[in-house]
Amino acid sequence: MDRETVEKLCTHVIDSAYAVHVALGPGLLESVYSLCLGQELSLRSIPFEREVSMDVHYKGITCKSAYRLDLLVGRCIIVELKSVDTLLPVHEAQLLSYLKLTDLPLGLLINFNVPRIKQGIRRFANFPRLQPSSSQ
Repeated sequence: MDRETVEKLCTHVIDSAYAVHVALGPGLLESVYSLCLGQELSLRSIPFEREVSMDVHYKGITCKSAYRLDLLVGRCIIVELKSVDTLLPVHEAQLLSYLKLTDLPLGLLINFNVPRIKQGIRRFANFPRLQPSSSQ
């Protein structure tokens, strides 16, 4: 997948999170935001999977279903959802570990418990693995 395609998907995810946040506001459970964001992505025909179980491979062993991605969008963007007062370094570390383990190009950490959704979105890129855009 090329970088331009990933960037377009990322924009759709952020726009969808914005729509959910405008409609619902802060203060609900993460599970509610997950369902509603999934619905918004579906309505926009954006492919995604919810609660994707992933294995960890280490020196010849496999830890089955060692972690679960909240959302995997377009098989290239990990979306980790939170509804917390403050994002902590451990939340960022979690997403960075997921990106490292999956070798996927982009991760979004989205905290819905903020006055404006823009304040709750953090983006983490792993773009060296992507093919350059066809326009480059």
